[in-house]
Amino acid sequence: MGAMHISRISVPFTIMGLLFFGGCSILPASGPLSSDVRAGQKDPEGLQYALVRLTPKIVDILARAVPRLANAFVDRSPPKDIRFGVGDVVTVTIFEAAAGGLFIPAEAGVRPGNFITLPNQSVDSKGNISVPYAGDVRAKGLTQVEVQENIVNALKNRAIEPQAVVSLVDQRTSLISVLGDVNAPSRFPASQAGEHILDAITRAGGPKNQGYDEWVMLEREGRRALAPFGALVYEPNNNIYVHPNDTIYLYREPQTFLAFGAFNTASGASTGGQGSFPFDAWRISLAEAVAKAGGASDLAADSASVFLYRGETREVATELGIDCSKFQGPIIPVVYDINLREPAGYLVATRFEMRNKDVIFISNAPSVEMTKAMTFFQTVVGTVNDPIVAAENFYVLKLATKAH
Repeated sequence: MGAMHISRISVPFTIMGLLFFGGCSILPASGPLSSDVRAGQKDPEGLQYALVRLTPKIVDILARAVPRLANAFVDRSPPKDIRFGVGDVVTVTIFEAAAGGLFIPAEAGVRPGNFITLPNQSVDSKGNISVPYAGDVRAKGLTQVEVQENIVNALKNRAIEPQAVVSLVDQRTSLISVLGDVNAPSRFPASQAGEHILDAITRAGGPKNQGYDEWVMLEREGRRALAPFGALVYEPNNNIYVHPNDTIYLYREPQTFLAFGAFNTASGASTGGQGSFPFDAWRISLAEAVAKAGGASDLAADSASVFLYRGETREVATELGIDCSKFQGPIIPVVYDINLREPAGYLVATRFEMRNKDVIFISNAPSVEMTKAMTFFQTVVGTVNDPIVAAENFYVLKLATKAH
């Protein structure tokens, strides 16, 4: 019986030692321990990532990197005067100061007025228009005033104090295209007075769907930039002027984020807990996202270990102080670490803007992991002791039977 007693003690403690010295890796978990995240990627074949502590300075850097038109196109001035292009249809009217010149006959009663209007003509493939006695006059790339001056200079030695007026009859270049998720996709002439992006979208019938799900892409001279439609409405500096030959494309892309780990599920699976959650707004902060997922669990969460997973461009990662020489490709995997146990952590979280497909993970508190290990240990001890106790009971019963 002494041997049995030794076995009952040694076996459970052997199992307990395996649990703690093995890092409790055999226990169930919804994600990595906070210590494992902060230790970095140890597997040489695994994906490397950079760990960045979320501070007000880091938030300020990221605020400059959010997708906004104002960040990509810094020119706030209205477009310059519209210039003629190949295919534009124009009309030319020439005035003379007195009769007897090139265009007004000497007999004053033959025709009223001291001007002549030429038939409409297109700017040819060489970029010219034709004016009698002036020949080919350059028009492509020039403004209305510049073309008028060229015509006057070509006629001033032959006509009597000539003046010219050039009018645009059919504007076939300097157009603005608005495409995609609008009610009336169209291509229309740019306004000489200048207009903003929201004005152009309005001319195309406005967006078809809810504004907070819409994105706006502006393409200009080979450059592209994206911004939420809400940024044009609520941040007026993003509602920049459109320029001739700009292309505006609207598309719908509902934004979502993922939440894993020790979130509170008491409010119900539809409004809290782990899973995918829509923004339902044109932008939300990290604090709003945590609340939308149910908030950190009071029974399980380590509020000092809230992590956000995201890919950043090399330019942004370098500005964050990350050594990008350790990574390949244009996107650097980054894990942001924020402490919501500190009161100031919530203020930082309200300034941190979420992006589409961000992943939030809240690690379990160390005490939770210890409780799981102890529970598992008790289960193992009970399982191991059951046959031993049964054997002891059988041995005692056998001795009692012999005594009788």
